[in-house]
Amino acid sequence: MTKEVIIKKIDDFLIDEFEVEEEEIAPEANLKDTLGLDSLDFVDLVVAVESNFGVKLVGEDFVNVTTLQDFYNLIEGKLH
Repeated sequence: MTKEVIIKKIDDFLIDEFEVEEEEIAPEANLKDTLGLDSLDFVDLVVAVESNFGVKLVGEDFVNVTTLQDFYNLIEGKLH
């Protein structure tokens, strides 16, 4: 799976499942401050990642994830 496909899938489920506005989605967007994701959203995000990409995420995976780019990199790293 290419990085572009990973980014497209993540962006699509942020828009569809989390009602994030498309214009707010940018690699430098902060997941909490810019996109408005809270702790319950992160639980849903883990479930969405597992169903869309077939990878398991745990709390420790998010320690260094602040921006959307960090999240893209996390998923790409889990897939390779």
